[in-house]
Amino acid sequence: MRHIVLDALRSPYCRAMSPVLALSIAAALLVLAVAIGVVLRLLDGRRRRGGHLRFDPVDAGDSQLGARATFVQFSTEMCTRCPQVRRMLSGYAAETDGLNHVEVDLTHRPDLSARYRVLQTPTTFVVDGSGAVRARFHGVPHRHALSEALAAV
Repeated sequence: MRHIVLDALRSPYCRAMSPVLALSIAAALLVLAVAIGVVLRLLDGRRRRGGHLRFDPVDAGDSQLGARATFVQFSTEMCTRCPQVRRMLSGYAAETDGLNHVEVDLTHRPDLSARYRVLQTPTTFVVDGSGAVRARFHGVPHRHALSEALAAV
């Protein structure tokens, strides 16, 4: 039995890994993790296709859709980034003719999160005059991405 254990320890698979190789692997994993983090950070708030959803203005209370487009912001009471997005979208809508901003609080209407497939707040839809969702943003949208989405409407 002792010979079997000694032979196993002498095998090339049980030899100690060189420190240079171990550090190289750790550095490569660190670089990969940072690269994935940077890409996810850059994509947060970017425009994504709206899919085949249609927004019903009744879901936002007595709000009306804008003649050109509407920003529909889904938020919750505990959302920390929602006030920032609210100020940005309200300001943008005030500067642009035919553009409205509507906010839907999912705290009081959790059924809408399933209907509109909202998984995080803030989520913003760009809705055209007919109610079709033309673009959606997760997180804090970039102003230039909002402009691109409006130009496509």
